[in-house]
Amino acid sequence: MGSPAVAYLENAARKYALAAAKAEREGDYENALTNLRRAVDILEDIVKNYPEHPLTSLYKRLLAQYKRKVKDLEGKVRLQPATPEDEEYVVETMDQNRGDDLDKILPPFVVKVKPELTFEDIAGLEHAKNAMIEAIVYPVKRPDLFPLGWHRGVLLFGPPGTGKTMLAGAVAREAGAELLHADAASIMSKWLGEAEKNVRRLFTYARERASRGVPVIVFIDEVDALLGIYSTEVGGEARVRNQFLKEMDSILDKSLKIHMFVLGATNKPWKLDEAFLRRFQKRIYVPLPDKKARKQLLELLTKKIKLDSNINLEELAETLEGYSGSDIKDIVQDAYMKTVREVFEKGGAGEPRPVSIEDFKTAIAKRRPSVDPTLVAKFEEWASKFGAL
Repeated sequence: MGSPAVAYLENAARKYALAAAKAEREGDYENALTNLRRAVDILEDIVKNYPEHPLTSLYKRLLAQYKRKVKDLEGKVRLQPATPEDEEYVVETMDQNRGDDLDKILPPFVVKVKPELTFEDIAGLEHAKNAMIEAIVYPVKRPDLFPLGWHRGVLLFGPPGTGKTMLAGAVAREAGAELLHADAASIMSKWLGEAEKNVRRLFTYARERASRGVPVIVFIDEVDALLGIYSTEVGGEARVRNQFLKEMDSILDKSLKIHMFVLGATNKPWKLDEAFLRRFQKRIYVPLPDKKARKQLLELLTKKIKLDSNINLEELAETLEGYSGSDIKDIVQDAYMKTVREVFEKGGAGEPRPVSIEDFKTAIAKRRPSVDPTLVAKFEEWASKFGAL
């Protein structure tokens, strides 16, 4: 028995989970508990008997969530009522004058972010900043200048730790937009059969907020986990991708004048289905920082600490070629921590001495770049084929 058996069991678990959710909405906690326990039993069988299945880690996460839910039901703790199973989550079913009702349809794993960063807080990446300003900020501030409409899908791709999430926060602040942050793993790991509804709820919320005059950016991190191509999958994954495709198509109409954008970030753009690439009209490469950006980053990171007068940040930036922005931040922290450690070794009194070049050399010697050069070449090759500024 292999994947077909797992698919059968997954479908059975899904049916019991849906029955449990329906019973809970109707206040029938006993029936909900019975059905959810059956779903737990099935998932435990999958995890036990098919440890090598590619989705076992997903089933384990679901199993942990279901078990927590079982405890809630056992205590008959009433959670927030869910929207009915056949509900299409359209705004007509809600009280248009109450924001609380609108908030209820936003999936709980989606985080509303109030961005604090600005573009000035991000070193380098001028091409990415300019592309995002043109794609998002300009249409928000002067929609009258865009009679042909504006792009609504933006993909940020590049090595880990290069600032993709920071760019999302900065552009949201610059545009005065509400940023809805969800990672693809959270969407996929919700109750079996519910993931596509979570996508629909997320987009319904965003469209309604945008229709009320609030710019909205839906930021999907690790979007390849949601929209990628995999050799082995279950029906639920295909349903989620189809739902996302449907939602994306619903906002790409250039005659639509609301300010709603979908911003995806990925470290594995080559895993994305090409059908979805077309929905991201802007595809922006976020590379490792060049020497100028590394120096700017060092200046930003060292503003609040004392540096020895013999430190030349330009020379230091030269030695950090190949390091990501995240790597460089860790190196600065490691170098500074050496001076803090000395304070505590001497009893904890007084202030740290200035950070010396030797402190930086020690930190660099202990931390190699986190991005392999061959991976960088792969990103550059993909950017040359699919990049779109």
